[in-house]
Amino acid sequence: MKAAVLRCMQWSTMALALTALAPLHAQTWPTKPVRLVASFPPGTPGDVIARLIQPALQAAWKQPVIVENKPGAGGNIAAVDVAQAKDDHTLLVGPDTVLTINPHLYKKLGIDLRQSLKPVTYFASFNQMLVCNPASGVTTLAKFVQLPAAKTYASGGPGSPSHMAMEMLLAATGSKLTHVPYRGPGPAAQDIIAGHVDCGFIVASIVLPHVQAGRLQAVAVSSKARSVLLPAVPTVAESGYAGFDATFFETLMAPASLPASVVEQIQHEVRAALTTSAMTARLAEMDLRVEANTPQEAERRGREDFIKWGAVARQTQLQLD
Repeated sequence: MKAAVLRCMQWSTMALALTALAPLHAQTWPTKPVRLVASFPPGTPGDVIARLIQPALQAAWKQPVIVENKPGAGGNIAAVDVAQAKDDHTLLVGPDTVLTINPHLYKKLGIDLRQSLKPVTYFASFNQMLVCNPASGVTTLAKFVQLPAAKTYASGGPGSPSHMAMEMLLAATGSKLTHVPYRGPGPAAQDIIAGHVDCGFIVASIVLPHVQAGRLQAVAVSSKARSVLLPAVPTVAESGYAGFDATFFETLMAPASLPASVVEQIQHEVRAALTTSAMTARLAEMDLRVEANTPQEAERRGREDFIKWGAVARQTQLQLD
């Protein structure tokens, strides 16, 4: 009897010790500089958000925060780098497509990103804006649908939000255009302006200044709601394709091995940095809507969008390796 009581006391002591260790890890993180690896080039929404909140995170974490760009392969280069990081101080910044679209398109990656990474929070939601060179004469979605298959469209890269939004649109309208991929939405927009490519579904924050200056013609936006910065531009759904919704999210992701207590801490501090009135207003200027959701909410939305984009990939028979 005494032995059983002693064992009980030992187990209780061990359980209490383990319980105490869980928050201790969160309280002591980070212990060295934190890398935010951006999966797309400088100037893209995720990169901009990371740099805007960098000072607040450095103050909260009392460690340097380094933003490093590793674009390529639809975000896979950065994603694999973070998934294989040997410490718990390397995080991934990029669109949710890394987990919702890429697994459908890249079958030979050699790593299961959905098992190797987990969302910490969605920074902000963003849409794509269908834009055309003014000389094309395309001012409405009805005119866009009439473009012959020989015409071209630009994207920010294979599997990128701009690519997948356009493929969803082409599937919905029955249209066919030739895809011209670029290394990021900035170069894609510049070649539409120059007339080298006819149109493109490009992230709104990149094309807004060019639309406002008359260098690009805005045709439609990909999300459910119109852009507050260009309210006269209709959504695709309003233009005759009910239910169309290609909303994307700039996301903070972590290696799957990162303890839940640390993930919760990071989300809490990122939320504090994102939800100030000044930051919300700054991001709204780029047509970015702050989300700052919990890891659980981000994971749930990610599962839903993984199913949605899988259907698009199968319908269009897209595979990139």
